[in-house]
Amino acid sequence: QVQLVESGGGLVQAGGSLRLSCAASGRGFNSYGMGWFRQAPGKEREFVAAITWNGASTYYGDSVKGRFTISRDNAKNTVYLQMDSLKPEDTAVYYCNAGLYSGTYYPGASWGLGTRVTVSS
Repeated sequence: QVQLVESGGGLVQAGGSLRLSCAASGRGFNSYGMGWFRQAPGKEREFVAAITWNGASTYYGDSVKGRFTISRDNAKNTVYLQMDSLKPEDTAVYYCNAGLYSGTYYPGASWGLGTRVTVSS
């Protein structure tokens, strides 16, 4: 199993940027697709972005397409979420997940504990 720890959340003004990181430990990081999800207060958890095990392909939810970029650095066992043009609607706790991306993203059982992002208006 892979253990995941998110970081980089915080308070940012609307229109600003934030870069989230998800550090992985344990064996087999390079074998996993990785995904980001978020959960806003009072709402269900929603899919944000995913990336294949080798970083060759990415997949985004409609609400963040064109604004967020997922990437990974397997040498550092880390996946990133670059968040640009942030909106108050992006306010949520963001979670990292280790799963499988093969045409679409299939979440796995490994989750981080989340990092909170607050976008002020």
